[in-house]
Amino acid sequence: MFALTNYGSRSYVSLMNIDRTLQIIQFAYPKVYLACHTRHQRKRSTDHRLSARDSSILAHLDLAEPTVPAALARHLGVARSTLSEAVKRLTALGYTARVERRSVAGNRGGVGVLLTQRGAEAIRDTSVLETSRLRSVVELLSPAERSAVTRGMMVLAGACARRARPDSKNTETE
Repeated sequence: MFALTNYGSRSYVSLMNIDRTLQIIQFAYPKVYLACHTRHQRKRSTDHRLSARDSSILAHLDLAEPTVPAALARHLGVARSTLSEAVKRLTALGYTARVERRSVAGNRGGVGVLLTQRGAEAIRDTSVLETSRLRSVVELLSPAERSAVTRGMMVLAGACARRARPDSKNTETE
């Protein structure tokens, strides 16, 4: 078990190097997953009518930042045509929206895919981290701890998003 405590006059967290940060994330995430994961039967016969692939696509989308379909298809390891058909279906169900993207210069940047609020609700209801289990864990946290967890997750997710952007200097070539 990891205990993040004060180390002399400095916080232990402030002394962490990248390897220690990686270790903590890699040890902590499986504990969250184990405590909050439930087996999901994501079949199109459920209320949301989502397959496992549909749910995976939705989980890779954002409410504010459009995702480039070609990049998402490459990331998911599916043909562009397969992703296109899935996105058409998800858009018809109201879970996604196709939007015009703008380049940095303000020019037309092609079509992107956004998650809709209805799509966000579907993710919540079909997430591998079951909402009721996650809620019961989060309720054990103080307001300050909830804030720290939320900030940490947003910072980590933001770094992941920056790495995934094709124009990012931190993106590895595929």
